[in-house]
Amino acid sequence: MKNIIVAFFTLLVLALMAWTASGGRAYHGGEHAKVIEDFGDTMTNAASTTKPEEKSDREKENEALGALRDKAGNAGAFKVSQEYKSKCASCHGVNGSGEQNGKKLMGPKLFGQSSEAIYKNLVDFKDGRKENMIMKGLLIQLNEDDLKRFSDEIGEFPDRAKEIQENN
Repeated sequence: MKNIIVAFFTLLVLALMAWTASGGRAYHGGEHAKVIEDFGDTMTNAASTTKPEEKSDREKENEALGALRDKAGNAGAFKVSQEYKSKCASCHGVNGSGEQNGKKLMGPKLFGQSSEAIYKNLVDFKDGRKENMIMKGLLIQLNEDDLKRFSDEIGEFPDRAKEIQENN
């Protein structure tokens, strides 16, 4: 009896596979793929019939200024450790401003905070008293000396910036 049931379901599955394959384009989205292709065709036609809008002088100047900022990069920025660049700069900015090329980053501004406040925050993130999965993940492998070194470096940012301004 078991063999008859298994044979029946095997034949049913094979029949369903054949029916699906006979519909064509079974593994390429079937009817839905045709709709998407049609949608792509209409988008291409619509794009070719509309003219690009002319930019104002102000927009052109802003684009040029943005390109210049991107090209200049961090030439005027003060030196930071490679550890800070790899762990902190992507969220807090190379100089701790919380911005990069005029755009707000994910992390808050660190520039101007004292090393003691930074150290306390780092310990709180590591111990879970402040919740932030990214910070906890970055700090979990660091010891107290590492946290102190980071906080001291970040606390020196205003002095380093002042030194750069005086030299220019």
